[in-house]
Amino acid sequence: MIRWLDTLAARTVLLMLIGVGIVHVASLYAYQHALDREMSLANESRLADRLLTIRRSVMRVALDERESVAHELSGGPVEAHWSETERARPGGPGSDIWQGLRARLRELGTDLTDEDILIGSNRKSDEDPHLALISLRLPDDSWVNVTVFAPDARPQSSHGTWVSTSLMALGVAVISVLVIGWMTTPLRRFASAARQLYHGTDRVEVPETGPQEIRDVAIAFNEMQMRIRKLVATRTQTLAAVSHDLKTPLTRMRLRAEALSPAQAAGLITDIRDMERMLDQTLAHLRGERQDEELRPLDLAAMLATLADEATDHGESAALETHGPAVIEGRPLALKRAFRNLIDNALKYGRSARIACRVEGEALVVTITDEGPGIPEARIEEMFEPFTRLETSRSQETGGFGLGLSIARDVIHGHGGRISLTNRPGGGFIVTVSLPAMAVGPA
Repeated sequence: MIRWLDTLAARTVLLMLIGVGIVHVASLYAYQHALDREMSLANESRLADRLLTIRRSVMRVALDERESVAHELSGGPVEAHWSETERARPGGPGSDIWQGLRARLRELGTDLTDEDILIGSNRKSDEDPHLALISLRLPDDSWVNVTVFAPDARPQSSHGTWVSTSLMALGVAVISVLVIGWMTTPLRRFASAARQLYHGTDRVEVPETGPQEIRDVAIAFNEMQMRIRKLVATRTQTLAAVSHDLKTPLTRMRLRAEALSPAQAAGLITDIRDMERMLDQTLAHLRGERQDEELRPLDLAAMLATLADEATDHGESAALETHGPAVIEGRPLALKRAFRNLIDNALKYGRSARIACRVEGEALVVTITDEGPGIPEARIEEMFEPFTRLETSRSQETGGFGLGLSIARDVIHGHGGRISLTNRPGGGFIVTVSLPAMAVGPA
């Protein structure tokens, strides 16, 4: 979809303009049609009245004066003559447009019959449909012959109509933008409050004002914030208690195991270390990625370089490709944990990690490619679920606890980003992370 149409205001304005345009064009057509008809009827009535006036004036004077009277009454589209015989030839091109005039003459001239009215083309110009000859019989069987030009009742220009339509559409657009902007302001306020609710622990109060529906949503939103804060506080206290209550006996077990002989203690210490790692990762997943970290600008490229260097120092195959700084606003510890999980997975299951960091428009895209066997397509989305592993056993020789991808996804989503997993056609696996880039001004 076109980007500028991806807003409620733009779509509403467009629909209103289309609706107003259709209704306005239809109404203009109906109005113009009715106006043409009314003008045609008015012109026919005026012409019929003038013809009958000429007829009455001619019939009331002496025979030798009739031609001069008819000539004096001529003018404009009407040229009148008197003669002993009719000169009109009924029918001819365009005769149908004069049928309304016949009806007006019969209506206004009550002493006339159809035989007394002859309307047809002029014998001298019978190819012009806009030129007609009308012969009206007088009481003494002489005739008044009138040459008439068909009047053009259509307006000469529709410029004013289109200007009026354009101004109306512009007015509708301006008013729509103002009204929709006023109506969508609370929605933008809700979106901003929801983002701030994630960025900090303080409550973001939404004003409970406006129409009834907006007030109801604002009240529900504020109540939801209160419930979320209570839930987070309760969960934090519970996790702290669980962490203390579980780690304390594990620490005592480790101390006691160290007092045993090396052969007896080795397996027990390994099990205790695995339990502590599982406990740490589980608590990290349940705690979320915030840990009261504040958002701040950070260079993700530098962070990835550090992680790649750490892997190389441990003898792993890791390489980074980047093009200058890649600044985002985020929580350093959470992001470092997320990308470390992704890089560790690539090294563990794919034997290498090729990391690329680039800016694409307003997004910062990081790809991590390995040379492993990949993941069956049907199970890719499943891998983001907690405690999910391709290898179903919990052996530390074959993998971790199935929380790395889940933690990474929560961190990335919490920063307004996206993460996807794809198999590489030539073999291997690609993890793609997209995060909102932060604009960097000139130094």
